[in-house]
Amino acid sequence: MEVVNDLLNYNNLKIVQNTKCFSFSLDSVLLANFVKVNNKMKIIDFCCGNAPIPLFLSTKTKSKIIGVEIQKEIYDLAIKSIDINNLCNQITVLNEDVKKLDKIYETDTFDLITCNPPYFKVRKTSNINDDKIKASARHEISLDLENIFKVARKILKNNGKIAIVHRTERLIDIITEMKKYNIEPKRIQFIYPFEHSKSNMVLIEGSKNGNVGLIVEKNIIVHNDDGSYKETILDIFNGGC
Repeated sequence: MEVVNDLLNYNNLKIVQNTKCFSFSLDSVLLANFVKVNNKMKIIDFCCGNAPIPLFLSTKTKSKIIGVEIQKEIYDLAIKSIDINNLCNQITVLNEDVKKLDKIYETDTFDLITCNPPYFKVRKTSNINDDKIKASARHEISLDLENIFKVARKILKNNGKIAIVHRTERLIDIITEMKKYNIEPKRIQFIYPFEHSKSNMVLIEGSKNGNVGLIVEKNIIVHNDDGSYKETILDIFNGGC
């Protein structure tokens, strides 16, 4: 069932969602908040889903933004989300495979890539959802970390940035693939569900052919002990950066 929801409190923006198969998550909000943008960038969002990250970023920059979504059903939601907000002049969405982008775009095209990718490796023991849409969004069925950084190396400008949100348990995999494709980790921020819990999510930004030097940003704690959101999270929900 399709519904139109408020995009939190971001400039009265709306987002079209399907309650049975796809809704954006806190991960997308945090990634959009994490990246640094200006008004002279070429931006592309891999695995854009129903376009939450392009929508969030449209409140931070006037730059053109491209979203890429392989699943037609979710791509259609993204198109509707862009249309309902009258952002067709700023945001374009492609129904395309990220792995093919290096054949579509020239080398050194983009200043910034954002990506909220599938989190889980496919193993013999993997509990993969029978729903194809959910399975592809959660497991590395059609796209994995190596694919992401291989394409990023091609289409990013020199010193261009790629920022992703992922599970903390995959951090070594992320850094390994970054280094393999000459993307130097530059900023990292750990997300904790509660103050005394272990980190479950990580935000990391790398620079193509960047110099060595990593900044660890202040940790983000999502919830108070009673389960309510921390003030910092509420500020982000209200469009704060």
